[in-house]
Amino acid sequence: MNATVSTPRFGVFCFASFLLSMSYGVTFLLTLLVTSFGGNERDAGQVFAVAMLSTLAAVLGSGHLMQRLGASRAIAIGTVFLVLASLGFASAPGVGVWLMACGFLLGVGWGVFYTLGPIMVADSVEPARRTHCFALLSGSMLTGIGTGPLLGKLTGYLGVSVQQAFLCAAIAAALGGLYFWRRGARWQGSKPREQISLGSSATVLRSPSAWSILMVGLGGAIFGGLGSFQTTYAADHGLDYSLFFIGFMGAAIGCRLLIAGWVVKRNPFAASCVLTSLMLVAVFGFGEWVEGSVSYVLTAALLGIGYGLNYSVINGLAANEAPSGTTAQALLLFSLAYFIGVFGFPFLAGRLISHTGVYGMWVSTVLIALLVWGVSTGRYIRWQWAKKG
Repeated sequence: MNATVSTPRFGVFCFASFLLSMSYGVTFLLTLLVTSFGGNERDAGQVFAVAMLSTLAAVLGSGHLMQRLGASRAIAIGTVFLVLASLGFASAPGVGVWLMACGFLLGVGWGVFYTLGPIMVADSVEPARRTHCFALLSGSMLTGIGTGPLLGKLTGYLGVSVQQAFLCAAIAAALGGLYFWRRGARWQGSKPREQISLGSSATVLRSPSAWSILMVGLGGAIFGGLGSFQTTYAADHGLDYSLFFIGFMGAAIGCRLLIAGWVVKRNPFAASCVLTSLMLVAVFGFGEWVEGSVSYVLTAALLGIGYGLNYSVINGLAANEAPSGTTAQALLLFSLAYFIGVFGFPFLAGRLISHTGVYGMWVSTVLIALLVWGVSTGRYIRWQWAKKG
């Protein structure tokens, strides 16, 4: 790390991010929670839709909040919403307005944290180290996200309600938020203005950074759809849903910690092309060759490698390909696109499952993966042509 952010401090930063991310990870148990109340996947999708709308509002307003409080204190404020959302899910009496309100709170808190966390990193390290640091941060966040569903499995072993997993997530988020609040006065970046405006957005979207922004939205749709309804998929195939999160999380985290430093030194367009190919193969595999626990874990691990590492690569590309002075603006749009995918697609997927079953969701996910692969491959081919020219 550079002089602005020491390695030990960045490590604590990543651990706090892990704690906050559990509050989003437990939402992958939402389908179990809703069905325990007599609802279905469509009801769960509606909660995700509300979360998407509040998340978009939070992303748009996070820059204003950061200008007033600083990024760290703004994240601490967002944590309050995450804690309230988790507590709300833990005490929900049934399907209805209560769950919708919890989804709204979740979207606000997650939107603020997910948007400002990378901006803090981008503002604190030199461009050459951004992709690696983004990989470490996103690895910590994925660990928290993956831990959330595993808490649900633990509640099953202990013979208690799945709602207790949401309670654990609330406690973890509170601890993470306390760190960001206490660090608020010590971790101060240059505080550039981060408000989204039509002019600055148009500038970023006319730049090569726009392709990474598109890809993260599509990738978020794949991750959001498969993660949010993995309990339904596993039940439909007679599998244990926790194996998906163990395989996905283990591969994604292991790759980010062990080989991310090597990957980020490769050509980003070639790396992204290879990784999106792995992601496409994995998505296709969920419908074609998953027949038992072993193939289930391996396919999830393949998805974790492709999605997990590609996210880090395109995150770095979005920042480094943005026009001068618009890096943080590009990261805001990057987060905005991700949330549209990760919360918006589950809304559609829930309706697809209720009408066509798990197969309909899988087909739509394959089509999205094909589109991501096409964009990535096209960028690599264009880079090759430019190199030869």
